[in-house]
Amino acid sequence: MTDLVSTIIAKYNYWIYITLMMIGLYAMIAKNNLIKKIVGMSMFQTAIILFYVSIGVKKGATIPILEYSHGHGHDTQLVVHAADYVNPLPHVLMLTAIVVGVATLGVALALSIRIYDRYNTLEEDEILTQIREEK
Repeated sequence: MTDLVSTIIAKYNYWIYITLMMIGLYAMIAKNNLIKKIVGMSMFQTAIILFYVSIGVKKGATIPILEYSHGHGHDTQLVVHAADYVNPLPHVLMLTAIVVGVATLGVALALSIRIYDRYNTLEEDEILTQIREEK
């Protein structure tokens, strides 16, 4: 039992990401206000990005830059141990995800402004009622 508790406590950052993700998912599904849905989407994206960055971390590892070897030509061999280096791929992919997330957030907020200009509300139920009445 104590092994389970110590394992859960040791991975506290993952529990924070899961909680943040579930709050964002709840906001996207349960809320009727479009801004609250957009904030929930942003929280969900942030939790996923934090999760992927955290799984790319390796204790005791260094950045993946190889130092030059002594000597010149083909007689010199450089032995690389992959376990000694951090994998940069998750971090690079998450930089791309951050850019896409910011762009998505900007477009969603711009659309919500246009929706507010047209319907004078950001409540989903009221917008749907007005759309039905237009038909």
